[in-house]
Amino acid sequence: MSQLIEVKVPDIGDYHDVPVIDICVIVGDVVKVDDALVTLESDKATMDVPSSAAGVVKEIRVALGEKISEGAVVVVLEASEAAVAAIPVAAPAAVAAASAADAPVAAAPVAVVPAPAAAPPTAPAVPVAVSPPPVAGLAPGARTHASPSVRLLARELGVDLNRVAASGPKGRILKEDITAYVKGVLTAPPAAAAAPSLGGGLDLLPWPKVDFAKFGAVEVKPLARIKKISAQNLARNWVMIPAVTYHEDADITDLEAFRVAINRENEKSGVKITMLAFLIKACTLALKKFPEFNSSLDGDNLVLKQYFHVAFAADTPNGLVVPVIRNADQKSVSQLAVESGELATKARDGKLTPGEMSGACFTISSVGGIGEPVSRRSSMRRRWPSWGSAVRS
Repeated sequence: MSQLIEVKVPDIGDYHDVPVIDICVIVGDVVKVDDALVTLESDKATMDVPSSAAGVVKEIRVALGEKISEGAVVVVLEASEAAVAAIPVAAPAAVAAASAADAPVAAAPVAVVPAPAAAPPTAPAVPVAVSPPPVAGLAPGARTHASPSVRLLARELGVDLNRVAASGPKGRILKEDITAYVKGVLTAPPAAAAAPSLGGGLDLLPWPKVDFAKFGAVEVKPLARIKKISAQNLARNWVMIPAVTYHEDADITDLEAFRVAINRENEKSGVKITMLAFLIKACTLALKKFPEFNSSLDGDNLVLKQYFHVAFAADTPNGLVVPVIRNADQKSVSQLAVESGELATKARDGKLTPGEMSGACFTISSVGGIGEPVSRRSSMRRRWPSWGSAVRS
């Protein structure tokens, strides 16, 4: 007797609406327990959804690019004694069939029959020569099969997986395929492809390529994911958002003396009030008094916000992140100090959730950690709209 089993997304922490970047199975595949079914990718991590049962894939309930959360049904399996018994034999047989063919079997959402040696006529040829076996690349938008580690390598090298020939079983892309593709691109003649404009649609000149090694010894380090995202957002906002800068100097001698006295009194409790907490409180009161500063442009409309979420820039070993303190108007200076300290610690440890970095109305860039030996002054810079507001989700 067969039994239909719905395999759902397990507990994936605090992540919600995570996009599906890869579907590892097709209808008719025989899977074992813990075999990867789909791959999800959040802003911070890539994770496989394993199969909780053994059986034959009868239905796939998700699509590439679809956003799913914990509890969503991924696939429907038909579990039977015959299917489970056939697992040790079926998997090697599938690999052998794929290896025997001159080209990998094309992935499709239905049962697959081994393809003939010739590549599909509609598939574009690979732009560079790669190691045998020669296989045509996928059409734009087609589904690619690769493990999370291979996808990570491709992202770090800026490689489009749709243009890489797959040499693995069942059309799966291996690390060797990525390496061969990159080598082919680097050794291709300059006239093989025209350099695209890097102006991002702004009609800007492309950034010049400079060989820094000819001037002396260099060391090349790939940027972390957070730094890449930050660079793209900051560059876009700097070009697209009108920048207005206003400087105001304030004598905070009495405030600093009060802060030191309060910290001396609270020394036993361990609560340390920072100048950032006072700045957050002051900015919140200013936003309440001048509502148009607590707003964002949406086409021809001005969206006035009735909430007061204040963000602060936090420097971490992996790059700049912007934690958000929600409902800052409802919290005391002590509560703001405690929460900002906790968020800063989570930022340095790389444990901030997407919800803790979105929804800001106003962003503070605090240089208090650097120190100001000349005078006890606080200087704030305001861009309209704020960077935190501009990149909120």
